[in-house]
Amino acid sequence: MNAWPDGWSDNRNQRQQQVSEPPLPPELSPRRAAAAPGSVPRQQAYGSGVPGHGGPGGGDYDGYGGGSYGPPSTSGRGTPPGSRKRRAKGVLIGLVVVVAAWSIGTYFWADGKVRREVDLSTVIDRPETGEGTNYLIVGSDSREGLSSEQKKKLHTGSAEGKRTDSMMILHVGDNGNSLISLPRDSYVTIPEFKGSESGKTFSSRGQNKLNAAYSIDGPTLLVRTVEYNTGLHIDHYAEIGFAGFAGLVDAVGGVELDIPRNIDDKNSGLHIQKGKQTLNGDEALAFVRQRYQEAEGDLGRTKNQQKFLSALASQTATPGTVLNPFKLYPTMGAGLDTLIVDKDMSLWDLASMFWAMKGVSGGDGVSMNMPTSGSIGTNVGSALKWDMPKVKQLVSELKNDEKVTVTPDS
Repeated sequence: MNAWPDGWSDNRNQRQQQVSEPPLPPELSPRRAAAAPGSVPRQQAYGSGVPGHGGPGGGDYDGYGGGSYGPPSTSGRGTPPGSRKRRAKGVLIGLVVVVAAWSIGTYFWADGKVRREVDLSTVIDRPETGEGTNYLIVGSDSREGLSSEQKKKLHTGSAEGKRTDSMMILHVGDNGNSLISLPRDSYVTIPEFKGSESGKTFSSRGQNKLNAAYSIDGPTLLVRTVEYNTGLHIDHYAEIGFAGFAGLVDAVGGVELDIPRNIDDKNSGLHIQKGKQTLNGDEALAFVRQRYQEAEGDLGRTKNQQKFLSALASQTATPGTVLNPFKLYPTMGAGLDTLIVDKDMSLWDLASMFWAMKGVSGGDGVSMNMPTSGSIGTNVGSALKWDMPKVKQLVSELKNDEKVTVTPDS
């Protein structure tokens, strides 16, 4: 059966002759005739005669006809490089917007939780401001937020009011940060002051232990007493109670600490073995409060407090906490819920304080007790006398933001 279209022959010589003849115009070409059954019509080159595709003729494209095969036009085919760049740019902008929105939202959420309750403007006769920034950081024995069961579990007792369990001056400067613990049994002068609530001026209470200032009139009198006895201007105040401290430790999953010896203290409720331990909130609170197991008493306790707070700051400021919202928000919430600060304290100031404490734990600065010259007997019991020549030298170095060279040893 002859399967060749009309006008074609299966004779080889005849076909060669036909090939050598001039080609017919496309519209008269026998290739335009109906295709043989089962064959595939020849497709026109892409872009040939198609409007808007740069092909010659400009006619409507019907999928057939003459025209040579040529390289395909890149117009409309695949994804042009410019489009890919615009898409990548759009994705990047979207991510920036999301991160910015999250950061702004977190800032305002955290800022709204800060309790700015201490008005340092009521403190009278203040020293001149020096170089750097000085924070007075206080750990109080406030039972606020604790249930009766929690008070029993944490061995806090149920005493009314608030007292200071720890006091530290944190100096943040260009020549390294310094964390100076103030023993609560320090024997100091409680000077004339203005009442934080009444606004009345009260005469000096004479000499007493440092923590008595807080008991008499709270944070503002404590700041006034520290400034009066040191000559150092306090720029910011921060205080955290029992519940906030324990909650913060639990929120970060505990804090690892190297315990130098076995501790079995019934007063604080701490029973822990020597070596590296991960302390939970209850154990951490007991560790920073206990002093009867310390050979140096109150001085030994302040060293434990410095050691623990530095470890807490260091282990909290990790990518695993900062970049994980499921851990970041509980941690920030636990810390901010019971944190009381001065009215001028911004989140940036708080962040600076936090990072400075982390820096001290990493060796970027000095951690020490206020220099003392030993215990003395007083009308308010045994107290610690400051080594005033060393204290004056230390304060001078802090005021001028110089490297601290004073040693606390008597």
